[in-house]
Amino acid sequence: MLKFNLLLLILIGLTTLSFGQGIFTLSSIDLGGEATSQQEFNGFGCTGKNQSPQLSWENAPADTKSFAITMYDPDAPTGSGWWHWVVFDLPSTTGSIVADAGNITLNLLPKSAIQSLTNYGVSGYGGPCPPEGHGLHQYIITVYALSSESLGLTADTNPAIVGYYLWNNTIAKASIVSYYKREKAE
Repeated sequence: MLKFNLLLLILIGLTTLSFGQGIFTLSSIDLGGEATSQQEFNGFGCTGKNQSPQLSWENAPADTKSFAITMYDPDAPTGSGWWHWVVFDLPSTTGSIVADAGNITLNLLPKSAIQSLTNYGVSGYGGPCPPEGHGLHQYIITVYALSSESLGLTADTNPAIVGYYLWNNTIAKASIVSYYKREKAE
């Protein structure tokens, strides 16, 4: 019985060590199941406010050295999707960003953070703007916990190259999905 109790205590201790940190989680007070005109792009025929959502994350792995954020639309009719937001080199002490942090003129992100090119051809946040009548598009916002303090890239790096560096440095990631569509103009 003593051996059994000792084994049980060891198993409970290992389980606590394994699961004690919790699950890496991303959330937003601005986004629900659908994006709104607050997040919609202002251009390409869209008239939204182009405001990036507030984001918060918790329980990143202990060995995280920096974070990155992307927003991607796999439903864009391009053959390769559409990158709406690419941010990297956020310090490991970051656990949230405020709404409109994707506006590069406001300087709302930590100094080390870099917002690189989107498929709109500019740096910073570029909100949803699917083609009229194309139906619901999904917008996947992902925060990446990275193994390096810096990716060594610049603000003019294209999303595919950033994605390659993210793939090589990701320890963990968490995502939320929001949907958006534009009705056909009458």
